[in-house]
Amino acid sequence: MPQVQANGINIEYESFGPEDRETVLLIMGLGGQLTVWQEELCHELVERGYRAIRFDNRDVGLSTKFDEAGMPDMAAIFGALMTGAKPNAPYSLDDMAADAVGLLDALEIERAHIAGASMGGMIAQLVAANHPERALSLTSIMSTTGNPALPQARPEAMEVLMAPAAPADDLEAIVARGMKAWTTIGSPGYRTDEKTLREWVLRDARRSFYPVGTARQMAAIVANGDRREKLKNIAVPAVVLHGADDPLVPVEGGKDTAESIPGAELRIVPGMGHDFPAALVQVFADAITAAASRAAATKAAE
Repeated sequence: MPQVQANGINIEYESFGPEDRETVLLIMGLGGQLTVWQEELCHELVERGYRAIRFDNRDVGLSTKFDEAGMPDMAAIFGALMTGAKPNAPYSLDDMAADAVGLLDALEIERAHIAGASMGGMIAQLVAANHPERALSLTSIMSTTGNPALPQARPEAMEVLMAPAAPADDLEAIVARGMKAWTTIGSPGYRTDEKTLREWVLRDARRSFYPVGTARQMAAIVANGDRREKLKNIAVPAVVLHGADDPLVPVEGGKDTAESIPGAELRIVPGMGHDFPAALVQVFADAITAAASRAAATKAAE
């Protein structure tokens, strides 16, 4: 896969479909590599007439790692938030949104349909809010607003998320932890079979294993705080997709996102959790292309 230098870092990306089409930029969530966006989804978007680009966020996969930043002090970050002080995170979600825009710059893409999942949804929201001239539409998937009053993750989901990383030299332990995590937060109505899930986790573990990067991304999420005021300024067509049975980011997060973005469409999927089952590829594609179609209709009307 190719790399570009963007926003002062190297970003690994993969492009699907002709370059002369409107682009869908896919932004992945916490600790997720570009491979978590299924190729089937990328090909489906191409079938529907778009170019699809997926990429590794900073500190994950094959993009630049911030080794010099070390392990973030999460206790200090939470403490700063409680006192109203500015948290000292290694970088911010706004920086990660600037990475996404930098990737568009490097690929000479003026505007794109921005789609993100979980933390990627937060980043996508910030692309649309901070860089409105670069977004054609927004699709926020299994994400939230940072509203502190919303319900928190279920205990079992938070436990598996915060569990210590497996030893770097123990591939089986890495795979076992990954499979437990995806099974715990996965979609109860669309279970991925154990063989396929193991193949996915093993693929990503062999490609890159870098848990400290995930910790720094978590610090960026926590430090970002409440985005609702920014979301009120988003002017592009938006679709918010959320699982009714999401144990990590409860469905109230999706509802709050849709309520905060003017004119946003909310789609709640029964049986969907916090993962990317093959059975929901069409559902993801439908949400992304619905936002894109609304953008096209608005442009035609103008």
